[in-house]
Amino acid sequence: MQILIIVFAISPFCIIEIGGREDPGLPRSKRPLFILVAQYPTPVITVKSEGAAGNKYGFEGGRALKLHGTYHLFTSEMVGDPIWVKMKLAHWKSQDRIHWKRIATLYESSGEFEGKDPRAALWAPMPVYNQKEGRWNLFYVAYRSAPNTKTEWLNNFRGTIWRAVSKVQGVNGIDGPYEDVGIILQPGPESESWEGLQGTDSFFPYEVGAIWYGFYGSAKTEHKPIPFWGVGLASAPDLASPWKRCAGLNPLKIDRVFVENPVVTRLDDRRYAAVYDSNVPNTIGYTWSSDGVRWAAGEAIIVQPQGTGKWADDVRTPLGLIREEDKRFTVFYTGYQKPPGTKGMGFGAVGFVTLELKTAS
Repeated sequence: MQILIIVFAISPFCIIEIGGREDPGLPRSKRPLFILVAQYPTPVITVKSEGAAGNKYGFEGGRALKLHGTYHLFTSEMVGDPIWVKMKLAHWKSQDRIHWKRIATLYESSGEFEGKDPRAALWAPMPVYNQKEGRWNLFYVAYRSAPNTKTEWLNNFRGTIWRAVSKVQGVNGIDGPYEDVGIILQPGPESESWEGLQGTDSFFPYEVGAIWYGFYGSAKTEHKPIPFWGVGLASAPDLASPWKRCAGLNPLKIDRVFVENPVVTRLDDRRYAAVYDSNVPNTIGYTWSSDGVRWAAGEAIIVQPQGTGKWADDVRTPLGLIREEDKRFTVFYTGYQKPPGTKGMGFGAVGFVTLELKTAS
């Protein structure tokens, strides 16, 4: 009788079969694909929108979702100077994807610019409902900030991931208010070699069976030019527990140069999909996983075809996949508009596309 021995690498809640860093999934020719069905030709939220008064530089990153027929947007607002430092985290709502109302300011950063305040800049609010708690959890990034040097990118550095919970129980508690309960992931002795001065720059948790996994990102911003902006996985038995990096798995081989702010969706076929900022002009990135732990090499999909409707000079961050009907998904994304004569990055805005999921027979 033969005995089959399977060896696993275990990093307290991460269980990875050795040699399984990347999900082989299906052959590329048979993988499910997202197809662009429609692109809304103009942004739906800009610095000129009602409710955006006082927002100097616009919007970037966060998460959009649909709950009881209402669209919710949690986003980073670049309200003042220094740009990318003086921030607000805000909540917006819409019934039709096009007309939006600003509901609340969730948090506001100090804007301190001497590297002293660990909450000088706040970014990337990610709401996730925790069935076990019966409450919404809000994860976001807090940075120290200072002027850049010739060798270091210090505008946002030593990022830490904060967790807050809704004071109102149940799914309707999404409207808040939210109360901080502490830091769940940060740079320190457990940081891996691919992480750097930036600290942890994003976080999105999702369930795989009885375990929670979370994408987190980092970059070695102490070296210019920055060669790699990547993501890895951390895990925990529940959202409130200490999170541990998945040693031996990170960084994920989704892209060799740039992956930022992945947002995960569990599909009807039980597989996982994530959309992310790919830094490829006019596109967003997406990747697949059959088990939620090993992720395939990323794909890029054009969301702004050349010609009519190309409103963003720089497409940035997708805000998640929102299920609609007939295997279609809404994807809101942020992008920068740079009118003639505008200095710097321009103004961040929010638009959307409709994608359709195609699966091979």
